Amino acid sequence: QVQLVESGGGSVQAGGSLRLSCARSGTSYRPYCMGWFRQAPGKEREGVATIRTDGYASYADSVKGRFTISQDNAKTTLYLQMSSLKPEDTAMYYCAAGFRAGACPTGGGGNHYGLDYWGKGTLVTISS
Repeated sequence: QVQLVESGGGSVQAGGSLRLSCARSGTSYRPYCMGWFRQAPGKEREGVATIRTDGYASYADSVKGRFTISQDNAKTTLYLQMSSLKPEDTAMYYCAAGFRAGACPTGGGGNHYGLDYWGKGTLVTISS
């Protein structure tokens, strides 16, 4: 059973930085795709960034140039480095993983086709 556990959320002021982590366990197979999604109060879940097994990364327009998605060498931990944070980045951030070859959403939005495993989330709060 694949398990994903997020950490690193917290409260920071606008302009600050945070690094989220997602620890993956339960399988020795490497996901084809991993990603970060977020959901703000009263809003739909939206994609933030995804990364494929070949290293190709995709970002939502709203975070391009500010957020960076990466993985450790063993591909067991996913990271999201967030900088120049804005109040509109406030949300619950979720880690997701998928093993279907060729299925990896890009460019943000609500599409999460192929991402079958989800963590419980970590809360990020940005104050102005």
